[in-house]
Formats: sequence, C-alpha cells, structure tokens
Amino acid sequence: MKRFRFTLLAICLVLLYLGWTDASLFLRNPSPQVVSIEELERQGASREWLDIRGGFADLKQAISTSGSVELDALLVPLKSHPDQEGFKVLVETRDPRLMEPFKTYHFKIDTVFEKETFLAENLDKFTQKWSPSGTLIEGIIASGNRDKLMELAQQLGMQVPEDVIFLSEGKQPASVRGFLFIGVAVLGLAKLIFRWKTPKSSEQ
Repeated sequence: MKRFRFTLLAICLVLLYLGWTDASLFLRNPSPQVVSIEELERQGASREWLDIRGGFADLKQAISTSGSVELDALLVPLKSHPDQEGFKVLVETRDPRLMEPFKTYHFKIDTVFEKETFLAENLDKFTQKWSPSGTLIEGIIASGNRDKLMELAQQLGMQVPEDVIFLSEGKQPASVRGFLFIGVAVLGLAKLIFRWKTPKSSEQ
C-alpha cells in the first residue's frame, strides 16, 4: 500500500510540474509577439511565442531533419538580409514553399551542373522573404528535442552559434493541457491526503 502511495505521489508531482510549465507558458503568451528579425537578432527573445517579420529564408544552408527523400522537416536559417554572413535565428519548419525546392535540389537532381542551373533559375525561392510564427524550443521539456536537432545540424556541417534562437514554426502554447494536468494532479494529491488520514482499521 505504501509503495502505491509513493508511486501515485510521484506521478502527481510530475503532472503538477508539467501542468505548471504549460499553464505558465500560455499565461505569458496569450498571443504571439510581433517582432522584426532585426530586433530579434539585436535584443533576443523576450517571450516564447513569436511572429517574426521581415526575414529571409536561407534555403541554401538548410538541412533536413530526416536525411531522406521523405522529408519530415527542415532546419532553416532566418536572416535579416539574403547576403548576411552567419545567422542568429534557426527555424524548424514544414512549410511546403520551402520544402519543395529543397527536395527538388537535393533529391531529384543528379549532376552538379543541373543543380547549379536549378539554383540559378530558382534563386528567389532559396532566399525568399519569410515571416514564420511559432514558439521557441527551450526549457527542460523541449531540451531533448533541441539537443538532438542541434547535434544533427552540427554533424551536417551547419555552423550554429551557441546563442541561437531556435523556433518551431506553427507550434503554439497549449491552452488547456496545462490546466488539465494541474487538475488531475490536485485530485490525486487530495486522494492521497484522504487515504493517509484514514485510520488503519478502515483499510483492513
């Protein structure tokens, strides 16, 4: 019985932590913060849910998260100017406007000459204007996914700065899940307190 109680206590505490993390993220970000790419590069992110304006996608430096023709997502540097050296913002995206030219260039063309010709004819697609919206990949819960993506980027030769701002496009703070987790955790803790206060005779 004691083992069950301690197991339930551990589950409730984990749910309480996860719920608080989600709920506090939602309360800090009721709507996306509109920010220019220049301001973001200069001052960093003050909130987690961002709508970035005025940037350019650098598809020439982008990498696939799957490494195969069946693309799952891309990691694309976002810059304030197409000719900018280096980058401060990296976006995980599934935007078909970016994935299609990337897929054609890397997986549907065989020769170097054909690749160079395709790139020259479609340069506007590889440096197109882009205003992604999403949430930052950070914190304890998302750190595992962030670390895997960063390791993949480094393995494929992408020069990622240590202070990179890592955004997951399309992702929004969960509006209900955190409060649901907190509610379940509180109910579980209340049940534990009630059972601990119950006389032993009533449990026999």
